[in-house]
Amino acid sequence: MSRASVDRLWVSGQIVLIALVVVAAILGRHWPGRPALLVVGIVAVVLGGLTMVWGGRTLGRLLTPYPSPRGAHLERGPYRFVRHPMYGGGIVLALGFSLASSPWALVPTAALVPFFLLKAHYEEGLIVAADPSYGDYLGRVRRRFFPGLL
Repeated sequence: MSRASVDRLWVSGQIVLIALVVVAAILGRHWPGRPALLVVGIVAVVLGGLTMVWGGRTLGRLLTPYPSPRGAHLERGPYRFVRHPMYGGGIVLALGFSLASSPWALVPTAALVPFFLLKAHYEEGLIVAADPSYGDYLGRVRRRFFPGLL
């Protein structure tokens, strides 16, 4: 299977999981009378969205949904703190959406974590092959998604 085909499979899986979060949030039973969850959810959506925007703006023309690298890796903006801020932001955004809507949405949201871990591992292998200095970056920036956590 070609790298382009594998890349498309990764993006397709990502789209399916995100779509499942949205469908579960809309069609699933909503949280019973918990306004605090709504507030926490909205805050998480905003924080996750801002993290994704920050990561995307930092990447600029290098931004792609595909794991194959489009150029040199970056060590500025959120990439100083974590290696994959877009994935971390996406997880936080999906978690916020789930908390603001339905517990059913937590299931596909939880599935995003191992999915993005696997996608990040695959992506990092491609980047190391294309840019051996990325190995040094992996040693300096140890967290993939969240500073101090994961």
